[in-house]
Amino acid sequence: MIESARELIDGAERVVVLTGAGISAESGVPTFRGSGGLWKSYRAEDLATPEAFRRDARLVWEWYGWRREVVRACAPNAAHAALAQYAASHPQSLIATQNVDGLHRAAGTPQTSLVELHGALFRVRCTRCAWRSEHTGTIDATSSETLSKCEECGALARPDIVWFGESLEPANIERAFAEASTADVCLVVGTSGVVQPAASMAAVTRRAGGAVIEVNPDETPITSIATVSIRGTAVETVPAILGVG
Repeated sequence: MIESARELIDGAERVVVLTGAGISAESGVPTFRGSGGLWKSYRAEDLATPEAFRRDARLVWEWYGWRREVVRACAPNAAHAALAQYAASHPQSLIATQNVDGLHRAAGTPQTSLVELHGALFRVRCTRCAWRSEHTGTIDATSSETLSKCEECGALARPDIVWFGESLEPANIERAFAEASTADVCLVVGTSGVVQPAASMAAVTRRAGGAVIEVNPDETPITSIATVSIRGTAVETVPAILGVG
């Protein structure tokens, strides 16, 4: 299977990659959702919403501060590194990630080859104006007054993350789907294939005549349309598929 996937990659001029939680799980990043995602008795679905932020911004920021410290202790793995190396040598490629942990950037993925569909944990944006900024420091959520503020208008800042009930930024999803529609290969790594609209990228490539390579320990809805489906982890397989590392 890996040999077949490698042949598809080697014969492709344009490759689009979609990554999900599975690739970062191997770096120790928890999903923060489901049965293992409780924090002080709160679920992610209770906190990662615009309503929760309006109700108690301090509590939401406290949760994100904790998440940052958990992710800060994690490092990019061999799959992140292989994808970064491939993107650097193939500037026409695109990596679209559903992850907000920043590990693709930390691995050295060129910014021009990366779309963070769901936002970034270490970035903030204003709740009033268009300002956004990198923010890698510690979150001080001891009171409402100590929370991060916009550097341009002074309004409260929020995590630059797409929350439940919010739409993805049109420019990001449009770019991802445009690349998927012209790609020779769509490589899907570590995603459940159920979170829309990103999960449809593979189908777009397939309908346009391209091939789909899936890497996942488990079967997903993408398996049925995959040209090659590899039951394995990202670290085990992605470097070999890409021929780098």
